[in-house]
Amino acid sequence: MRIVITGTPGVGKSTIAAKLGQRLKFVVVSEKDFCEKRRIGRFNPRLKEREVPLGRLTKELSKFLKENDHVIVEGHLSCECKLRPVDAVIVLRLDPDRLDFRLSERKYSDVKIQENVLVEGIDYCLKYAKRNYGERVFEVKNDKELKETMSLIIQKLKTVGLKL
Repeated sequence: MRIVITGTPGVGKSTIAAKLGQRLKFVVVSEKDFCEKRRIGRFNPRLKEREVPLGRLTKELSKFLKENDHVIVEGHLSCECKLRPVDAVIVLRLDPDRLDFRLSERKYSDVKIQENVLVEGIDYCLKYAKRNYGERVFEVKNDKELKETMSLIIQKLKTVGLKL
């Protein structure tokens, strides 16, 4: 099984992916690490972030997924990619006020906080994920304890064939 966990920065993708990977004994692949190791894109010092060409990311991650099973890909760009093969896509959601707080705690700039809160508020990741992955998309609000959120995700994954 190949799973994608996506959503706005700050919604809990890395935490959920790590815990789910441990629980299922799946390899967890961070988009960010994948791009750095394969030199996909380049760092823009003015923006203080890596600019990633989505076409190349899609091509290389899809190749990786074809060659590997029992994988979780985690990152905010996956909603904009058409990765294949993918069995399930989890779009994590968070209340915009909680997201604002989390990003402030991480010392994001005011502009980045506003951008990400807006993106969350207009359902950007969910809309793009549905366009790119169709019925394999599951929206999960990450507003409960980690254990409850994990149980909800596992229930959803069982509907697409996850065996424990």
